[in-house]
Amino acid sequence: MKADRPWFVIAGGGTGGHLYPGLAVAEALRTLQPDFEVTVFGTTRPIDEKLTAPRGYELVRQQVQAFPSKLWHWPRFLKAWRSSVSYARHRFTNRAPAVVLGLGGYAAGPPIAAATKIGVPTAIFNPDAVPGRANRRLGPLVDRVFVQWDATLEHFDKARAARVTGCPIRPEFSKASRKAGAAALKIREDRPTLLVTGASQGARSINAAMLELCDLWRAAEDWQIVHLTGETERAMCERQYREKGVAAKVLAYTEHMALCMAAADLIVSRAGASTLAEISAMGLPSVLLPYPFDRKKHQLSNARILADAGAAVIVDDANDARANAVALRDILAGLMKSPQRRERMSRAAAAMGRHDAAQTIAEDLLELAAQRAV
Repeated sequence: MKADRPWFVIAGGGTGGHLYPGLAVAEALRTLQPDFEVTVFGTTRPIDEKLTAPRGYELVRQQVQAFPSKLWHWPRFLKAWRSSVSYARHRFTNRAPAVVLGLGGYAAGPPIAAATKIGVPTAIFNPDAVPGRANRRLGPLVDRVFVQWDATLEHFDKARAARVTGCPIRPEFSKASRKAGAAALKIREDRPTLLVTGASQGARSINAAMLELCDLWRAAEDWQIVHLTGETERAMCERQYREKGVAAKVLAYTEHMALCMAAADLIVSRAGASTLAEISAMGLPSVLLPYPFDRKKHQLSNARILADAGAAVIVDDANDARANAVALRDILAGLMKSPQRRERMSRAAAAMGRHDAAQTIAEDLLELAAQRAV
């Protein structure tokens, strides 16, 4: 790294949902000012390396851990927290970043805490409808807060400056076409396509429900199924589809989600904030099964934003294959038979989509850095 070049720090990681918005901002920032260097202060999880390495960004694998619920885990948490803050402060003292952007989650905390102590400009992006613990605590400390939806602003009433920007998405979501998506997936462009995804790690309960509905897929002969299963269940799902006579396209994971969505006419998905931003940007009607084990029900709150706008249908994930299949059957059958209803949902989703969020945030960050530099 060259000390005379401006330095942008992304704080956060552990999931694609946390990292992708920050990486989109980094790309927009480097388009506006190509000499920016980028470092991700992330986690030790493999997804962080997988996403940063191809982009040539430095990755700092922080030792910080999620806030523990059990009292006896606090000493280990505090030790990891202090170590991570100390390291970030050391790096920032030796070379001050132009700005630090936190992406939520436990990995965002130490770099933001270190930066605020030495006067480095800071901001956070909050993608979820209801902020998590980390962003609630960081909101009053940073110079800027960016949120995806209007409903979130009320949670940051003590922030110095908060604005609705939408959620940064990768540029390919603005460029992907149905023709290119069908070609990449090796499916037919002229047939309707159902896309199923449980996010980057897959979702066992969604996978199991889809396999319970194989009779529906066989009956809907004109439809194609593209199913992203996660690595651990790909082989099993592929085998069961084959044994049950369903010609589904099964993938473990793909970074080319824009192409998958461009080829799709309907999506069954979790309700992670970044995923919903992509769904909206692509104007895709959706059936959402929010992650059921989060005590704060963040994904349910996200899903309600789209459902209230008429862009999505919510199905509670019962974590039981047959129960989920029963809940999904009539909804999916009805949507697959009604292009008019899908079109109404598509228009509602597209009306919520924001393709300019990364550019908007990047411009604001450059302005913030320039103000502090004066």
